[in-house]
Amino acid sequence: MAEKPAKKPATTRKAAAARKPAGAKADGKPVLLSGGNPQIAKADGDEAVQAYIAAMPDWKSDVGKRLDALIVRTIPDVRKAVKWNSPLYGVEGQGWFVGLHCFTKYIKIAFFQGASLQLPPPVTSRHQDTRYFHIHADDPFEDELLARWIAQAAQLPGWVP
Repeated sequence: MAEKPAKKPATTRKAAAARKPAGAKADGKPVLLSGGNPQIAKADGDEAVQAYIAAMPDWKSDVGKRLDALIVRTIPDVRKAVKWNSPLYGVEGQGWFVGLHCFTKYIKIAFFQGASLQLPPPVTSRHQDTRYFHIHADDPFEDELLARWIAQAAQLPGWVP
């Protein structure tokens, strides 16, 4: 009777996974889901959000850095997390007020209480309270307008999943 070939130990896969960053392929490149959205492990804190931003493809990473910096400047004590493959920003005890999500041709900024903002963001949602702002490649957008929306949104009760 022929001997069966030895199986690779399970620890080999675990060791390989430990060497690559969360949300990265074996070659170290980020895993992109449908539409180019980075797959980043669910986690609280700035580190997870920065990993998501770094994994955003093409022009989106630079815009992601700009948006993250704008949110932090506007709400210095902002709480950050990545959940459902999207960075979320919130106020402790109030829930999440804004989230980002990559699509093939644009970045979607979700204001979870956006319908209550002065001059609400232009894109409606199937959720009555949520409004979106989309940024496409080479779209100019005003930091001042986004900062006003962010400041207002942070004052409202946030989304609590």
